[in-house]
Amino acid sequence: MHTRAPSEPEVREFTAAVVGVDDRAVTLSETYFYAESGGQPADRGAIDDVRVVDVQTVNGAVRHTLAEPPSFEVGETVTGVVDDDFRTYCMRAHTASHVLYGAGRRLLDDLGYGGFNISESKVRVDFTTPTDIDDEVLVELERLANRAVWESRDVSWEQVPTAAATDREEVAFNTKTEEGVMDGADTVRVVEVDGWDVAACGGTHASNTREIGPVTLLDRSNPGEGLTRVEFAVGPDGIDRRATHHRALREATVALGTNVADLAEVATSIRAERDELRDRVRDLEQAAVTDALERFESAETAGTGWRVGVLNGVGPNDAGEAAKNAVGSREVVGAVGDGERPYVVVAAGPESGVNAGDVIDAVTDRFGGGGGGGQPFAQGGGLDADPEAVVAALREWGPEE
Repeated sequence: MHTRAPSEPEVREFTAAVVGVDDRAVTLSETYFYAESGGQPADRGAIDDVRVVDVQTVNGAVRHTLAEPPSFEVGETVTGVVDDDFRTYCMRAHTASHVLYGAGRRLLDDLGYGGFNISESKVRVDFTTPTDIDDEVLVELERLANRAVWESRDVSWEQVPTAAATDREEVAFNTKTEEGVMDGADTVRVVEVDGWDVAACGGTHASNTREIGPVTLLDRSNPGEGLTRVEFAVGPDGIDRRATHHRALREATVALGTNVADLAEVATSIRAERDELRDRVRDLEQAAVTDALERFESAETAGTGWRVGVLNGVGPNDAGEAAKNAVGSREVVGAVGDGERPYVVVAAGPESGVNAGDVIDAVTDRFGGGGGGGQPFAQGGGLDADPEAVVAALREWGPEE
């Protein structure tokens, strides 16, 4: 016994005889509940006021799982009620996926069908295509899909001999997710959006594209090699998402003092200005750090100059880069960060006779923390000491060596 939901998707209430009860699992003489399949979730609803929590096809029979063991028994007649809101949403969503695929036929090269899924708030279709689905293509997919909705195209379905269906080049097949559509059967169910798309499919559909409502594309991603996933919302969710997008767009135009038509150009210009300012600020910050290093007190021992001091408000990465750039060939530059647990960086010139790693080891042995490095550069952090105490230790270390 298969579900009658795909062939008669408008039925929401029916009566049937109970043919099997196994704890919470119930089978009926016939059912209009859709069993989860091909990316479409199971219907919700109730059987004799007991909530249906899942519907699956098991060994060719549709098994309804109830929220609790039923009071009815085999042989009794029961009433099944399919949740209207959720069924309607699934019909819109599934039909919209066909409409979107039809739009893809008009835009994408070597198009194939890689998967489909309906979730609570969005729907996904996986395309296989060498075409790069960039923002421009995504917008055009949405435009074409909504055009097909507006055109109120009829949607029909029929059982077709499998050989005849596979011989038709225009029929899209997804044998990976449309369980039971092929399955060695003599016939296959073909769903057609008039003049727009034809596909082998076992789901529930609206009878006309106008029933879908707005199709709002949300995002795209690459879930696997050769696949592009496009996500969208339909029905009330599609309307709400579109309103959110429109509100954000209007707020952006107000904030930037422009209009929708010029928004992209203005945003691009502002981004370029921001990047330029960031680079200028970065250069000024580096110059300030370099200037601070040059003002460190210097002492010379055995021909090696030691410049050490405290840097205020400078991170270890910036301090390290500045020290490496500032050190002379016969010089050592040491910088200590301010704060409760300061860092220390040491850069040693190639002719200084000093190994920066040895200096850091000595500092961390004395003040804790950790770090390391090699001859030209090393750094440590988490020191348990006042920054000035670390500077004093560096000044002592230099002359001793």
